[in-house]
Amino acid sequence: MKKLRILVTTVLVLALSSLGVRAASAAGSTTADCVGSAHHSAPAATRAAAPVTVWLAGDSTMANPGSGRCPVGWGSQFDALFDGDVTVRNQAVSGRSIQTWMYEGNVSAAKGSDGECRLTSSAYSARWQAMLNASTGMKAGDYLFIQFGINDSTSACPKHVGTARFQQLLTAMARAAQARGAHPVLLTSVAAITCSGGTATKNRGFVAQTLAAGTATGSPVIDLQTLSVSLYNSVRFCPNNGDYGSGPLGAFFCNDHTHFETYGAQQIARLVAGDVRRQNLPLAAYLR
Repeated sequence: MKKLRILVTTVLVLALSSLGVRAASAAGSTTADCVGSAHHSAPAATRAAAPVTVWLAGDSTMANPGSGRCPVGWGSQFDALFDGDVTVRNQAVSGRSIQTWMYEGNVSAAKGSDGECRLTSSAYSARWQAMLNASTGMKAGDYLFIQFGINDSTSACPKHVGTARFQQLLTAMARAAQARGAHPVLLTSVAAITCSGGTATKNRGFVAQTLAAGTATGSPVIDLQTLSVSLYNSVRFCPNNGDYGSGPLGAFFCNDHTHFETYGAQQIARLVAGDVRRQNLPLAAYLR
C-alpha cells in the first residue's frame, strides 16, 4: 500500500507539473477580471533594501500543522517559496472565523439583535495585539495575508460572522496593517473539493465582501477559491468516489474534502505565490 501511495503521488506530481501552471494561468485571468488588479505589462517587481516579514492570518487551511500528519495548511509551505530575505510568520489558527481570530475568548455564544455574535470585551486577542505591536509586530514594508470565510459561515456562535460584519472586520485588519506601513493582501477562501459530475465547483462564501474590502482599502485580492478550483479541474479530481485515503485525492487531501496533506498544501502555496507574481506585487521580487 505504501509503494502504491508513493507511485500515485509521483503520477500526481507529474500531472501537476504539466498542468498546474496552465491552471494557475487560466485562473489568474479569471481573478484579474474579478478584481481588476492584473499588471501584465508592468515592469518586474523590484526588491526593497531591507528584509521583509510576511504575516499570515487565517484558519486551518492556512495554519501550521499540529502533531499529526494532517491537516497541513498552505501557509506552512509558503516560506520555502521565497529567498532568505523573507520570513513568514504564520499566525493562522484552526477553527477560527475572522472574529474569533481577532477577539479570542471575547466572543459570546449568544447573538445580539443584529444577528451577530456578541462581544463580551473589545480587547483583541494576544496574536492580533502582537502583530500590532509597534516594536515587534508589523513594520513598514511587511505584508499581511488574510484569508477567512470558511468557519465564518457557521450559523452558531461564537464562529458565526455575517457578511456585513465580515467585510467590516476584514477592512479594519487591512487598514491596521496599512497604518503601520505594511501591505495587506486579501484572499478568498481556498475551495474544498466538491464535484458536479466531472467538474470541480466553487463552494465558499464571502467573496463579494473580500473584493469590496480590497476596493475600500486599495489592497490586492487573490481569488484563491477560483485558483484552487481551476487546479482541481486541471488534474481531474472530479468525478471521484469520495475515497480520500488513497489515490490522487489521498495524496492531496486529508481524509476529508477540505484539508490538505503536505503535498496538497505545497500546491496551494504555489498558487498563491503564482498570483503574487502575476499581479507583480513588490513581494514577487523575493520569490525563488
